[in-house]
This record gives sequence, structure tokens and C-alpha cells, in this order.
Amino acid sequence: MSEETIQLDLSESGVAVDLPLPTNNRDGVQGVPYRPVEFRDDDLPTALERAAAWLRQTQEWLGEPVDVIAVHLDYDDTKGNPYYDLKLLCNDEDLAGVPRVIRDNERAATGQ
Repeated sequence: MSEETIQLDLSESGVAVDLPLPTNNRDGVQGVPYRPVEFRDDDLPTALERAAAWLRQTQEWLGEPVDVIAVHLDYDDTKGNPYYDLKLLCNDEDLAGVPRVIRDNERAATGQ
């Protein structure tokens, strides 16, 4: 059994530099293990739609379904903040693009 080193192109926050990011300035990938990807809005259906759009885009980029370990919904009733806080708890390796890099390396090794 041989070990192969995988070279990842990661941002300062540890995710792939070409990972699709949530487009709304209220949303973002947070920096903890099993990273929460956060979608915040006063309108829950809108936050859910943005989360679904991000999942579709990221799944297409990754080439396989994103490993979402949990979905967390909370609220923030502090004045001036978006009320709903939706978080998708995602696998670090998926956000770093590991499955994609492995697949690309396998293709390169087989000359495809």
C-alpha cells in the first residue's frame, strides 16, 4: 500500500480557494471543525433558498454531494441583526475540495 500526498490549494481559513462561497454578505463559512456554513436572514424561506442554492453549486463544484452532518436553526432577536441563523454543519474535507483533488489526481495518473 502506497501513501500519496495530496496538494490542496486552501485559503487562509482552510477551505479550497475556488470553493463556491455564499453570495449574501450575511452568510459565510465559519472556522471550526465540521465547519458551519451560515445563512442569516429575517425571512426563513429566503435563508433556506440561499442554503439550497449554495449546496447545489458546491455539489456541482465538488462533483459529489456535500457531506452535511447537521442543520442548525437558531434565532437572534438582537435589534439590527437578521432574525434567523441557519447553519449547515459541513465536512472539512469537502469544503477543502479533497474529493475533487483526489479525482483529478486519479484522472491525471490514468491519463484521462
